[in-house]
Amino acid sequence: MKNEKLSTDEFNALEEIARGIKGKPSACVGRNSKRLSGIKLISFARDGRISLTDQGKERLFLRRCVLALKALTADASAPLDADVALFLGKKSHIVAVEGGGFTVTEKGRESLADIEAHGI
Repeated sequence: MKNEKLSTDEFNALEEIARGIKGKPSACVGRNSKRLSGIKLISFARDGRISLTDQGKERLFLRRCVLALKALTADASAPLDADVALFLGKKSHIVAVEGGGFTVTEKGRESLADIEAHGI
């Protein structure tokens, strides 16, 4: 997969699609659907329903991980979703601290710096 950088508006459209679209898609989804479909993050069913592809789900999850690392860098007591905490822990990007919360490891800081330099 080519590493396409997405705008905030495109991520918002992906999140909206992930929640499920009831009825007509929003203007945000409409603006971004052609590009998101072109880079294979969303797909259109024959009946017109829009859904995330596996790549789209993965991209949203990775964004949640990056946002979690940024939040933890600013505040060690920032709340994390269980799936994000598990993933970042397995990758040695965070470690639990006594009394609750997490701290970002050196590996996590290096990954975050690399992501900020090159985008996700």
